[in-house]
Order: sequence, then C-alpha cells, then structure tokens
Amino acid sequence: MLLSARFTPEHLGRSTTIGIGFAIQDAVQSVPPPLQTVDLSYPENLGIALSGLGLETCTAPTLEMLGPAGCPPNSLMGHGTAFGEIPFGPAIIHESASVAIVRAEDENGQIALLFDAQGISPVEANLVFTGVLLPSVRPYGGDIRIDVPLVPSLPEAPDVAVVGLQATLGPAGLTYYEHVHGTTVPYTPRGILLPARCPHTGFPFAASIAFVGNSHASARTRVRCPARSRRVRSRRSARANG
Repeated sequence: MLLSARFTPEHLGRSTTIGIGFAIQDAVQSVPPPLQTVDLSYPENLGIALSGLGLETCTAPTLEMLGPAGCPPNSLMGHGTAFGEIPFGPAIIHESASVAIVRAEDENGQIALLFDAQGISPVEANLVFTGVLLPSVRPYGGDIRIDVPLVPSLPEAPDVAVVGLQATLGPAGLTYYEHVHGTTVPYTPRGILLPARCPHTGFPFAASIAFVGNSHASARTRVRCPARSRRVRSRRSARANG
C-alpha cells in the first residue's frame, strides 16, 4: 500500500488545502478484497475545526436523491476521485468515480462527513458513505474514520474492490456564499490552518485499511517542512556552529 500527502499552498501559519491519496497493491491477489473501513491519520495542530469549512450540513437522503448539487454549497469540504477494480473472468475491469465530501450533522460531538461517490462506467452507481473525525494519539492530531459499504458490480461478478483514492480537504475548487447587505456574495473559504512551526521530521500522515475477510494494510508518509522553513533552520544551525 502506498500513501501520499501534500499541502497546497505550503506556507506555515497560513491556510491550506490537504491532499491525500492511497493506492492498494496486493502482492498475493491481482485484485484485493473489497474495503470495509479506512482510517486516515493527520498531523496534530491542524486547524480543521477553525477552517471555515462546512458551515452548513447535508444529509445522506439528500445526497442519494439529488447528489452534491442538492446540498448547500457551504457544506462542501472537498472532492476527489476513487478508483476501483472488478475481476471479470481473466480480465480486470477498471472503474473510477468522482467523490464529493460534505459536512454532516455532528456525531456524538465529533465532526461528521458524508462521501458521495458517483461512478459512470462500467458500473453506473451513486454511493453515499459516512465518515467521522476522531481523536488520535501523538504524533497525530486526529483520524478520519470512513466506513465503506459493499459496492455491487456487474452481473455474475464480485463486488467492486476500491484500490485507490485521491482527495482534497480544503478550499481548493470550492465556492461559498454569504449574505452582505441583502446581496449574495461568493467567496473562497479560509481553509485549514497550518501551524506556525513545522515538526523537525515533517508532518506525519498514516492510513490503516480493513478489508472484507479481516485482512489489513497500512502505510505512513510525511510532508516535508516547507522550503523556507528548512532554509531558516539551516541558517540558524550555521550560526550556532559558527
């Protein structure tokens, strides 16, 4: 399993969009089993709760009936693409689906999310599944726990196996609206606040996946400190050693 993460833009102490993705590689089977849960751990001190994202909420029935267009624009928190594979005889059929991430009503005091995945070909489906932001332990600040339902595929074929995801959480590509003096004004939400200081080993991310059949996979990665921060540390180190 491979895990990737990035910040756009990379400026400490300023707002950003988190990009995260994973790709599943099964050394035993050509197509892995279907997913059950995905846990994505993100660094501590990220200002997700203060991001200005998810000012409104949407519901699963609304997404199922109308898709993301039926949700309030100010409920959208990110987007991405999910990748699936379907073993069909000796062949492997590849599927992709656009994903919208929206804010849902809080769950037991925790920020809750809904993921709307819309596949077009070869499997036409609109799938809604849930996620919640949970506390974590250092060096992580929290976990995004995603429950993935089984995705039926073609007749006589197994369920779709999700083999990858690329998604963003943040203001990139989002437009929010506010009412100012009786006029509706579009704006870009503030975004996720990076801390003013970077951990000396970079910002850690991790992913843990559970498959149908009780098998598991995990991966870790780090986002390096922004280049300016590395240069500042180098100058400080040079002065200290000089």
